[in-house]
Amino acid sequence: MVDPRIVKLAEILTNYSIVIKKGSLIEVNAAVNAAPLALEVMKNILKKGAYPKMNVGLPGQHYTYFKYASDEQLKHFPELALYEAKKVDGSIGIGAPVNTRELTSIDPAKLSLRRKVTRPITDAFLKKNNWVIFQFPTNAMAQDADMSLEEFEDFVYGCCNVDWKAMEEKQTKLKKLMDDAETVQILAKDTDLKFSIKGRTSIKCCGTRNMPDGEVFMAPVEDTTEGHISYTYPTIMGGREIDGIKLWFEKGKVIKATATKNENFLQKMLDTDAGARYIGEFGVGTNYNITKFVKQILFDEKIGGTIHLALGMAYKEGGGKNNSALHWDMIKDLRKGGKILFDGKVIQENGKFTFKL
Repeated sequence: MVDPRIVKLAEILTNYSIVIKKGSLIEVNAAVNAAPLALEVMKNILKKGAYPKMNVGLPGQHYTYFKYASDEQLKHFPELALYEAKKVDGSIGIGAPVNTRELTSIDPAKLSLRRKVTRPITDAFLKKNNWVIFQFPTNAMAQDADMSLEEFEDFVYGCCNVDWKAMEEKQTKLKKLMDDAETVQILAKDTDLKFSIKGRTSIKCCGTRNMPDGEVFMAPVEDTTEGHISYTYPTIMGGREIDGIKLWFEKGKVIKATATKNENFLQKMLDTDAGARYIGEFGVGTNYNITKFVKQILFDEKIGGTIHLALGMAYKEGGGKNNSALHWDMIKDLRKGGKILFDGKVIQENGKFTFKL
């Protein structure tokens, strides 16, 4: 018998997160060990009279590709993948990592190169605006979170199987404040960062792109970021854990970057392309059901009382203009001594909003 929490989540993904109409072609990208959820999702798509296109990934598939692919193969553009991205009406991605560090020994230049090559496919999916991604709980993820698998499953479904429409209503006040503001300042230990959001539109995130969700984000004006920030938590990129990240900005650009762990990888990612040193996203976490950092950005960037800033690509729906093959979220916890100011006015202090959310 399928876990009832999986059944409920499949209902949310197919009845709320994306739009599925009769006759729609819906792509499901799923890891093989996420079969229980993938099959429930497939069943729901079929019940709606739509057509599921199932793509199943194998454990170790990414490692094998990046270890053995030649430069010629890395540079090869997957035309079929682009055709599929343009052809499908919606997409559901279900990851389930069995080893969250499998790419640690892979040359970051390979990861960066492939990301650039496949960028048109990413853009095609984003343009459709009808997609959602989820990470199925695995032992590897539970280990990273310092939990048993049972505890981690309780954590995951507790974050995801919620009333997303109610969360959307709560985010409306924050969205209005962000849309009306011109400047943002982040103040905390080892952090004093300012940037403009004038003329930009914020986006409420409540279960229709990420699962779990719970943030309001927007793109800063590209050349306005000034100051410095020290990030609270390590970030995972390409199978590597980068910790103790500190960034200094002038005229929007990262002019200095340090890290206490894997700094060399940080520097290489910053050199991905011209847009990699600029901020593409400023997000405010609003999911107070997520209380623990678990080394999974899909969860961690939503923690109520935190903000995150992504280097690189800006999502264009809010007016962002920064282009990059990189989109790298980094988190600052403001629950102990931190503040968010809009136009000089404190709107959040110590992780709590100064207005009722």
